[in-house]
Amino acid sequence: MKLLAHTLCLCLAFALSWAQDKHAHAVLDRCEGIEMDAVAVNEEGIPYFFKGDHLFKGFHGKAELSNESFAELDDHHHLGHVEDAFRMHYEDDPTHHDRMFFFLDHMVFSYYQHKLEDGYPKNISEVFPGIPDHLDAAVECPKPECDEDSVIFFKGDEIYHYTVKTKAVDEKEFKSMPNCTSAFRFMEHYYCFHGHRFSKFEPKTGEVHDKHQREARDYFMRCSKFSEESDHLERERCSRVHLDAITSDDAGNMYAFRGHHFIRKDEGSDELKADTIESAFKELHSEVDAVFSYQDHLYMIKDDQIFVYKVGEPHTHLEGYPKPVEEELGMKGPIDAAFACKDTVHIIKDQNMYDVDMKASPRVAGNQQPVSLFKKVDSAMCSPTGIKVIIGNHWYHFESPMVLAAARALPEQHRVSLELFGCDH
Repeated sequence: MKLLAHTLCLCLAFALSWAQDKHAHAVLDRCEGIEMDAVAVNEEGIPYFFKGDHLFKGFHGKAELSNESFAELDDHHHLGHVEDAFRMHYEDDPTHHDRMFFFLDHMVFSYYQHKLEDGYPKNISEVFPGIPDHLDAAVECPKPECDEDSVIFFKGDEIYHYTVKTKAVDEKEFKSMPNCTSAFRFMEHYYCFHGHRFSKFEPKTGEVHDKHQREARDYFMRCSKFSEESDHLERERCSRVHLDAITSDDAGNMYAFRGHHFIRKDEGSDELKADTIESAFKELHSEVDAVFSYQDHLYMIKDDQIFVYKVGEPHTHLEGYPKPVEEELGMKGPIDAAFACKDTVHIIKDQNMYDVDMKASPRVAGNQQPVSLFKKVDSAMCSPTGIKVIIGNHWYHFESPMVLAAARALPEQHRVSLELFGCDH
């Protein structure tokens, strides 16, 4: 009898645990408008969004347990979840340079290359004297964006500017900004999150650029469905989510693809248009890996398949497609990026670039060259002035594919949302 009761208890405990885990995973859908506890950028510039004991990496993808990336966070069960986080990138402070800091209750954890540093966790007051416990948000602020390399801490209505070098604490009052549930520095701009909405603010004064709070899912997440008040064009041109593909057709019209949507900019016009991929390319539905234009056709690659459309109003899907990428271009999909310069298509996959002569039959991907400058290329396109290579939220100009392959130093960095799409925030 005792054995039966023990077995029943174990089964009940397992069922409850399973139900709780299932519920937790069901709730943790960033596209449902959940409030993040903390946001920080890692060493590679990838944003990490923390919620409870889970972590979202990048702008899309499912949640994973935080302790899978930062194991020691789970060793202190008396502490709560990550309340705020930031990455300190101040070369004048070698002790803390390039560290990620996580705050839980009264403790702070310091990680270097995803490893907890010796002696941590420590009391917040020991590492950041004058800063209180149980913080709401924190964000790094390098000079000259702040007068000195600093960290801005938020707790209710109280704002603390902590100078890294002198450890001085200056209490500020940001009258125009609502209380932050998390804060984030991205592309040299500062964002205060209020639940799943955010405001952009000036770190020195707290001045809010736009009194209207914006929807975080429109700019920092890739979601297929949005609120009714969302402006598709505004969202797509100002989104911080990287582009999946970009190209320009023979007439010079530009197409940029991200998730379920694409932006079009016609040659000779400053007007942008945004629409769903399915509305113009219904056979694709959404999310492409790469797109290039050749002889008035758009070649659109998704996984290991290639779709071809004749450019027009509307675009015409060619009969017989999709076909395997290997059959059409001589190499297996998926691929990272593709761009056509005259009769040659250049394919980038796994830090290598291959050339495909579109006039050859059969077509073969050859002339393999390493592209060691970037770990991963998101998209690229060829234009009369050279190659635009897009990595995350930035693009880089190269005079030719040969220069791209030979490059060992980054050229000038340009912003996608600002310089390609004219977004000012």
